[in-house]
Amino acid sequence: MRVGCRGSPGRRAAAGARPARAETGDWPACGRSRLIYRPKRHTDHKSGGRKSFAWTEYRDLLIAAHQQLDGPIVLIWDNLNVHKDRRMRAFIDTQDWITAYHLPPYAPDLNPVEGIWSVLRRTTQANTAFTDPDHLIRRLRHGLRQIQYRSHIIDGCLTRTGLTLTTPRPPPQ
Repeated sequence: MRVGCRGSPGRRAAAGARPARAETGDWPACGRSRLIYRPKRHTDHKSGGRKSFAWTEYRDLLIAAHQQLDGPIVLIWDNLNVHKDRRMRAFIDTQDWITAYHLPPYAPDLNPVEGIWSVLRRTTQANTAFTDPDHLIRRLRHGLRQIQYRSHIIDGCLTRTGLTLTTPRPPPQ
């Protein structure tokens, strides 16, 4: 979720509504943090359809984020089955611009996206009786957009994890 600035050395990162990336230490490396999201409405959940992103949707999100950010991406993912899917691993292994790390099982305190959800629950989602799924999606997008433009909130969610960068940053060019 935290992203360096365009054209700077180092790595960038992206997150959908579920995946997260975390590095802490020297926030921000160069400019504001960024949040990239793609909420998904589950229209066919009653008929047994998929309730989360398919690996191809994560792949497409990563490709779009890479094109938007114009730089490498570091992923820190929880143990969602799609994150560990063999096809997803094969895709990541063939991309030199993606570095992926998996959190240990049952470690939500290390996942910065949990902080984002906490902020949403206390702000735009709080005390709201949603009239229909579209109302929920509109409020979710509104809340994510508000967070997107407040990099200090994203930095706080990353810092709260206590994770540190263990791979060296490339020297400035």
